[in-house]
Amino acid sequence: MARWWLLIASVAGFLGVAGGAFGAHALKARISEQMLNNFDTGTKYLMVHAVALLVVGVLAGREGVGNLAVVGWAFTFGMVVFTGSLWVMAVTEMRWLGAITPIGGTAMIIGWLALATAAAKGQLG
Repeated sequence: MARWWLLIASVAGFLGVAGGAFGAHALKARISEQMLNNFDTGTKYLMVHAVALLVVGVLAGREGVGNLAVVGWAFTFGMVVFTGSLWVMAVTEMRWLGAITPIGGTAMIIGWLALATAAAKGQLG
């Protein structure tokens, strides 16, 4: 799975940089400040979790490291739902998507707790 986490992290990092540039240059004059802030929040969380997933990929490839699938999938699901809902909401003004955003945030929290649990159990090598 290490290769997949590295691939997903790389794609997420690319999307984070591209999304940040899109927000700063193309959206700034086209959407409200509140929606731009939502877009930026999604971008920031995407970038942080892209780097975190990159670390998970590196750790997963090491000898003696336990299964980090819960961490990887929780981060991946969280990035898609959290950032995706904020980006779509910002661009379309479909505010009801804000109700979905916490599901992605909860997935990210689960990922961090799963990583902490693996560390506490000495499963990170």
